[in-house]
Amino acid sequence: MAWRATVEATSFRTEQFPPDGTPEIAVVGRSNVGKSSLINALLGRKLAHVGSTPGKTRSINFYAVEAPLSFRLVDLPGFGYASRSKSERRQWSQLASAYVEGRRGLLLICHLVDFRHGLLENDRLLQEWLAAHGREALVVFTKADKVARGKRRSTLHQYVRAGLSSVDVPLITSATERAGLEELRTFIEKTLARATGGGAEPLEGPA
Repeated sequence: MAWRATVEATSFRTEQFPPDGTPEIAVVGRSNVGKSSLINALLGRKLAHVGSTPGKTRSINFYAVEAPLSFRLVDLPGFGYASRSKSERRQWSQLASAYVEGRRGLLLICHLVDFRHGLLENDRLLQEWLAAHGREALVVFTKADKVARGKRRSTLHQYVRAGLSSVDVPLITSATERAGLEELRTFIEKTLARATGGGAEPLEGPA
């Protein structure tokens, strides 16, 4: 079954979040990691805005996805972009923190990492923070098209040996080549099936 997605909510404040309880898969990554491009490729529609200015998105965007087990895909603001004011960065941080720390329906976070650079310091801080709140994350490398095909497997092994936190073997994706998208869809569907028992009430995350 092909996924069908629509925009459900664009939230600048916690009170604008849609009702909790629906299974949710969140996507987070450094600014300019290619998050919007990957989301659009994954959903098969241009729903996420692809801007020319990194760090522009200040909202949390919720997409309702019809799939074998329907869920919400949640687009969290990018982090690590320095040109925004401290007050703006603090506001984004508070919004993302409120979502990650309190959302009961959140089952998995896809941590997007630029394949050319691997995990940077902000990525490692994010992983530590997620682990401290008991949140599972899958590392998803983006922009694989920027790395020669013959070097991709060895590059992945290099990053894994250097140490990273991921619930499974990291996936290598490219929105441009549409590489790794089916693998990511399959992983998400298996996560949903495991957490919901194939259709029962979703498991709850931290209260």
